[in-house]
Amino acid sequence: MSTTIETAFVKQFEQEVHTAYQRMGSKLRNTVRVSNNAKGATCVFQKVGKGTAMTKSSGGMVPVMNLEHTAVEVALADYYAGDWIDKMDEIKINHDERQVIASAGAYALGRKTDEMIINALASTTTSVADNTTGMTKAKLLEAYEILGENEIPDDGQRFCIVGVKQWSELLQMDEFSSADYVGNDELPWQGSQAKKFLGTTFMVHSGLPVDSSGVRSCFWFHKTSIGHVIAADVSTDITWHGDRAAHFVNNMMSQGAGLIDAMGLLKFHVTKHQEHNSFITYKDFYHGF
Repeated sequence: MSTTIETAFVKQFEQEVHTAYQRMGSKLRNTVRVSNNAKGATCVFQKVGKGTAMTKSSGGMVPVMNLEHTAVEVALADYYAGDWIDKMDEIKINHDERQVIASAGAYALGRKTDEMIINALASTTTSVADNTTGMTKAKLLEAYEILGENEIPDDGQRFCIVGVKQWSELLQMDEFSSADYVGNDELPWQGSQAKKFLGTTFMVHSGLPVDSSGVRSCFWFHKTSIGHVIAADVSTDITWHGDRAAHFVNNMMSQGAGLIDAMGLLKFHVTKHQEHNSFITYKDFYHGF
């Protein structure tokens, strides 16, 4: 057997990995500010302050805004996801092991991307106070008010990431899930786990942090508040090892994530397990007449 893999095979495999990463590997990459092809061990994001418009006298100098520029440095780290494909094992299985390894590596790198973004989100100190209840309308409106008071742009680039339990609680709110409120086009019952509500894209994610008391952190933020930097996008190296009679498939990526603007996001704590109202019993129903 040849000690190398055909170039076409390698290119196809790399494309499969990259496609899987983009499709299902990371859910949050497109919700944050992204810098590609970074050089060096760190990447610097620029945060620009607010300007103030002022008048001037006739013939006078135009007033200068003196915008404040803050450099936010994000460190990069290298991540790998590899596995072996044994030559003899390939003839004993009835599935495409290459595709399995490609998807597994891409998903592993995607989960790492989301983990880094979530860690950056969790570093904020701005939060909704109540952590004794689940996802309620009052809690959502309080968070909405905080974002508005912080003058976070309502430009279609707001995102709210919630847990699976919180998503099911949202589905119980008519304002979120009923066509009478949101219309048929915005219903969350179409097999998708994202929808527009309050000018924000709501998404469900299973990887949000939960503390020892069972309280989960959810996040509402503007896209520009978090930065994700990529020095080397998803790539694949395939090497034949004769002493093992197997190919080693290595998926790699160099990336980092960090908080750019703490004013652009908040977290709200929700109990992971909320008690539901008891179902009415037959006895209670009978005695109601």
